[in-house]
Order: sequence, then C-alpha cells, then structure tokens
Amino acid sequence: MSLVGSYVALSKPLAAAFPVLLLAWLRFGIAALAMPHWLRRPADEPPMTRKTRGLVFLESFLGNFLFSICMLFGVSLTSAVSAGVIMASIPAVVAIASWLFLRERITRRIAAAIGCAALGIGLLALTPHHGAGGSGAAGTSAPWLGNLLVFCAVLCEAAYAVIGKSLTGRLGPKRISSLINLWGFALSTPFGVWLALRFDFGSVSTGLWLLLVLYAMAASIWTVWLWMTGLRSVPAAQAGVFTVMLPVSAALVGVLVLGEPLSTTQVAAFGIALLGVVLATWPSRRASPVPSA
Repeated sequence: MSLVGSYVALSKPLAAAFPVLLLAWLRFGIAALAMPHWLRRPADEPPMTRKTRGLVFLESFLGNFLFSICMLFGVSLTSAVSAGVIMASIPAVVAIASWLFLRERITRRIAAAIGCAALGIGLLALTPHHGAGGSGAAGTSAPWLGNLLVFCAVLCEAAYAVIGKSLTGRLGPKRISSLINLWGFALSTPFGVWLALRFDFGSVSTGLWLLLVLYAMAASIWTVWLWMTGLRSVPAAQAGVFTVMLPVSAALVGVLVLGEPLSTTQVAAFGIALLGVVLATWPSRRASPVPSA
C-alpha cells in the first residue's frame, strides 16, 4: 500500500506526458515482459474452474484496468494531496464491500470511520485548486471530476480486496499477478495501439521513461504480489486496514517530491480522514480473563 500510494502520486507527471490509455497499455506491456514465467501453472495447483476464470477477469477489470484508468485520469485533473485524502476512505469502503459481499458486520467504530471519510471528502470539495505539479490547463480545469474519478478508483480498490481474497484460496500470488496483468494488457491494447500510432515517443525524456518502468514494475508486479501473498493469511476486511499507507504516502510524495501546496482546509480534511482510519483500525478491547479461585 505504501508503494501504491507512491506511484499514485508519481504517476501525475506520467499522465501529463502520455495519454492515459496509452500509459496504461505501456504499463501492462512492460510488466508482461518481466514475468512470463509466472504464468505457468504449478504442479500442485488445480486447473482453473469457470468461476475462478471469472474472478480473475473481474479482479483485473475492476482492480487493475479500471483502477488504473480512473486513477490516472483522476490525478491528471486534481492534486496528489487531494487524491490522498480521498483514498483515505478505502478502509471504510472495503468494510462496506465486506458487509455486502462477505456478510461481515459493520461495528459502530467502522460506521464512524465512514462518516469521517465522507466529511473529509466533503471538506476537500470546498478547497480551491491551485494545480501544482505542472500538469497544465488540463490539470486545473476540472478538479471535481478528478476527485470523482479518484473515488471511483477507491471503489475499484475495494473490489480488488474482496475478490483477491477469494482468488488466493484458488491460485498462487505469482500466477494471480501475471494473469490479471495479462488481462489488463489485453483490455488496453486496442486503445494503446491506436494512441501509439499517433504519439511522438521522441518527445519523452529519459527520466520519464525510467519513471514509467518503475511505475510498471511497482503497479503490476511488486504491489500485486505483496498484496496477494498477504491476503493468503489475512481476512479481506483486516487487509483493508493496511490501505492507510496509501493516502499517507501519496500525500507525502505530492508535497515533498512534486512540490504541491498543502492548504489549511486540505490539512483538516486529511486529518479527519485519518481519524476515520484510526477509528477503523484501532484494536478492540478484549475483556481480561477472570482469574480462577
């Protein structure tokens, strides 16, 4: 989640240099070249059923393809700090998804966390946008749309957590990572090829190419493998707790690396959102055992 938050922020200059759908296609393609050996089915792994294949497609379509599209378009229209505040709602959204699809109970503290996330996003909507980061006019014209797209990415991330938990009982982490990346590449290929034929690749600096490779490796390989490996032994709702590192790292990279301003309202919104995270993740008190006589 720390890596995800970092590349969410660092993808802002990439989204300014490449068309978003071309960027997504390049990301999936670079990662596909790095892990073809992960596609091979281990000897101790049963063949995939129709249900497993469907879950793999949904995991890629929602948590990989749509998440990338919504996130990349979103951060190109808003600031990394604003994206970080909105993504602080992920634990609460994961809790709601767990209640809807896994029938897990939402406690009072989780309900309060959801309220904090909503209040933080509401404050963020009132914050004037100053368009740091050199994204140009496109980056300052519709911050509300960028915030909405980032929240759609939050919904995709929640689906990613819930579906991923089901997949880890059927497939290994490496195979899941390679399969969902391959689906992402297939889904983005028609758009990517069409845009690539019209794009001037010579205008991209060496530094941006290196950042693109780092983004592809982090987004499609490292983070997916780490997440799926963790989900093998951690419940989906509990895994949502660790998404706290996503908004924190995204906001830190936005301020410290991209030089984005941090307004008082954004600080307040971020603080309220993190208060919701604390409410959702603070360990519950357990009754002390009564000593025997």
